[in-house]
Amino acid sequence: MKNAELQIGCQTFTWEMLGTDWGGGPDDLVRAIADGGYTGIEITDTMIGHYALKPTDFAHTLTDAGLTLVSFAFGSASGFTVAEKIASDLDTARRWVDFAANFPGALVSMGSATVVSDGPLDEKFAIAAECYNRATEIGQSAGVVVAIHPSSHHNTLLFTRNDYDRLFALLDPGVGWVPDTGHILRGGQQIGDTLAAHRDRIRYVHLKDVDAGGTWAMLGEGVCDVPAVISAVRDAPNFSGWIVVEEESDHAGTDPAAAVRANRETLRRLGY
Repeated sequence: MKNAELQIGCQTFTWEMLGTDWGGGPDDLVRAIADGGYTGIEITDTMIGHYALKPTDFAHTLTDAGLTLVSFAFGSASGFTVAEKIASDLDTARRWVDFAANFPGALVSMGSATVVSDGPLDEKFAIAAECYNRATEIGQSAGVVVAIHPSSHHNTLLFTRNDYDRLFALLDPGVGWVPDTGHILRGGQQIGDTLAAHRDRIRYVHLKDVDAGGTWAMLGEGVCDVPAVISAVRDAPNFSGWIVVEEESDHAGTDPAAAVRANRETLRRLGY
């Protein structure tokens, strides 16, 4: 979708990182994100709460708040790298694909492959690729795009540019990608080069910032060149137009709602 019209969404992990200190529910997330000036939401399996079995009710809640479901994100304790868990992981993928199918245009985002057991890395890359490929087939049968979201968190299999290249070479063309600016930078990568190398897979973007040492920073306070990122992805042929802001800095951990409001204001000052 060359030069797609930009839309700005917000990811709920900003609240999820509070762990047991977060006592709210999905309705609180919807209100905070709408009040923050966003028009879209990406929610996770751990934050969907009582709506997990009620997609129609969640759709009504989003409509009332003026929000669109950009994507539903989920991970797995298997890290998508345990052969014996592929069937279970695919059952989970099917569940959330069916959920997302109730929201026109919504994607399903699968978390980063991670190392959770001993064994050769070649095998883990192969298992992850099989899982992502088969989940994408499930999505295609329901008309839902499935994309993967690499991270730089502990035990990730997808940290460096070489890691990205290695996995993507094993993936079917239909498997999408959610590039995350913060994780790319923490992996020592050049964002522009990485985005260009795998531009055909880009479906939407996770936008967040880090300082020069890789510590999470509020958007615009780190080293991420936001205008350059947006300029690059707008030309990607399968980019949906959604920029999803995610915040993991210490400030967000203190007051998530205030942090996401501040990030939206930062984007406005930049002209988005």
